[in-house]
Amino acid sequence: MPDVEEFLKGIPLAPLGPGRHDDNLREKIATIKLPPACMAGLWLRCNFLHESHEISQDLHTSEGSFWHAIMHRREPDAWNSKYWWRKVGKHPVLDQLKTEFPEYSSPEAFVDCCERVRGTGSKEEERAIAIQQREWELLFAFVQSS
Repeated sequence: MPDVEEFLKGIPLAPLGPGRHDDNLREKIATIKLPPACMAGLWLRCNFLHESHEISQDLHTSEGSFWHAIMHRREPDAWNSKYWWRKVGKHPVLDQLKTEFPEYSSPEAFVDCCERVRGTGSKEEERAIAIQQREWELLFAFVQSS
């Protein structure tokens, strides 16, 4: 498998919102050969929400719903994100997030947090971005090992 960690070096953390994608990355990402669940995450990590959505909506698994929920949270479309979180159900990545981040009570509550702090430049927004990054790392590792 390609070294995704190496590929992501120098790419800023994804914002809580849609962010801006770098069109120069589109061709590079398109040449990477990974399973669809990994590609949904990679596109999302690089702020290509549409490309991520195209893949995740066709993944009829908890992980597909997980990527789908994150994508809608970032759009931002809180209601739709919460719908997809309900479809995820219980997931080991969510358990890990609750362990690592005591304030992470549920993905739905995190959607509300992101809605509240997005674009504020506050310490709370920085913390939410850190949680979102760890969420991405855990889910990407999970789908890569599946």
